[in-house]
Amino acid sequence: MNEVTIKNLADIDRAAEEFLSKIGDNKLIAFYAPMGSGKTTFTTALCRVLGVGDAVCSPTFTIINEYVSADGESIFHFDFYRITKPSEAMDIGLYDYLDSGCLCLMEWPENVEELLPEETLKVSIKVNPDQSRTLSW
Repeated sequence: MNEVTIKNLADIDRAAEEFLSKIGDNKLIAFYAPMGSGKTTFTTALCRVLGVGDAVCSPTFTIINEYVSADGESIFHFDFYRITKPSEAMDIGLYDYLDSGCLCLMEWPENVEELLPEETLKVSIKVNPDQSRTLSW
């Protein structure tokens, strides 16, 4: 099992760089964590480290946001919180995004679990008693 610890908010970019260096070629990243644990905050740090110039925000109502990295690569950020049945994810063209070869960062993946490819990297975010976060996969 791999782990990255985020000591505090000032440490998040370092943790994002470490995470990216450890995940290898994985492009499908699913973040499992309770509400308020920092899924969107960590996704924002990942995008910042990858050179995204646009504002990163949770796509809770749009379901998906697209960003462009400094290398010109698309990054897709999903929030499946409001998805209640698989057909809703299919209606947005989920497999087109997942099959694109682009980095896909997914929040609330448990709502589309049966649709995720086997190669999806499942990352758990745990809030520790000292309020640090531990990502494990």
